[in-house]
Amino acid sequence: MLKITTEAKEVLDQHFEGKDKEPIRIYIASACSGSRLALGLDAAKEGDETITLEGYDFVVDKDLLDQAKPMEINLTPMGIEVSSSLVFETSEGGCCGSCGSCG
Repeated sequence: MLKITTEAKEVLDQHFEGKDKEPIRIYIASACSGSRLALGLDAAKEGDETITLEGYDFVVDKDLLDQAKPMEINLTPMGIEVSSSLVFETSEGGCCGSCGSCG
């Protein structure tokens, strides 16, 4: 249902070193370059599933979890990424030109 790679866990361990481990939400982030699954610190809400994995609590909306499973949190050259069975459309040309935030 949810896995985390050793490399991604090491990044989380570094981030939380000396701090309390807060719940980490998996959610759909939308931007002008398209949508993707993302991580953010957030408490569980009604309608969420909490998955404890490698010492971390991950919270995700139950409907999203059903649609996206299996999910894997991994480390890429661009940072931590959440991969899943969901397929998101990407905007061609990225952000520049479509939302004007590049200039």
